[in-house]
Amino acid sequence: MDSDSNRTFDISEEDIYEAMKEIEGYLDITPGDFRALYAIAHRHAITRLATSVKAGDVMTRDVVFVEKGTPLAEVADRMAREGVSGVPVIQDQKVVGVISEKDFVFAMGGEALRSFMAVVAHCLGNKGCAALPMRHQAAEHIMTQPALTVSMETPLSKVANIMAENNLNRVPVVDSEGKLLGIIARADIVQTSCTVIIPSEGMRPSSEGVA
Repeated sequence: MDSDSNRTFDISEEDIYEAMKEIEGYLDITPGDFRALYAIAHRHAITRLATSVKAGDVMTRDVVFVEKGTPLAEVADRMAREGVSGVPVIQDQKVVGVISEKDFVFAMGGEALRSFMAVVAHCLGNKGCAALPMRHQAAEHIMTQPALTVSMETPLSKVANIMAENNLNRVPVVDSEGKLLGIIARADIVQTSCTVIIPSEGMRPSSEGVA
């Protein structure tokens, strides 16, 4: 990695002078004061935007889910067909757990097989398919429970903290009764965070009309 890739983006005095020249009228402020003011304002803006975006604003509403009694063969088939790595488990419309690829791996090998490649190695070593003992089990037997959930009003910044602290890739969004409303994945948070910090061309403020 070259030295240029380690440089931190910053605003130079030349940038500040050029910006100040675009503002009509007299400005009684030094470039240093302007830089400090901009840094504080930018920090406040990022914090405000981060807390104003709620889980309900970014969640996926068309959620792939399974019932508590759904056979694991059907769970695996549904996850594969839908291209998802985890699904909420519901009972009476309420979220009672979550199943991820990791839960399948752990169920297949317990303490002995703790990764996907360990399962592959086990199968290739003529030791039999590690998934066969699970063919008569249902979602409730391997799901992680209770599920960590959030409400539609939970700030996205708090959702991100919950996922980071608990090493989660997704969090179900529920109503006050625990009924499933949507789901938030890590990709949703990354995409929204990038939009907040680096807005698209159509969202960037215009300098026209600034007096």
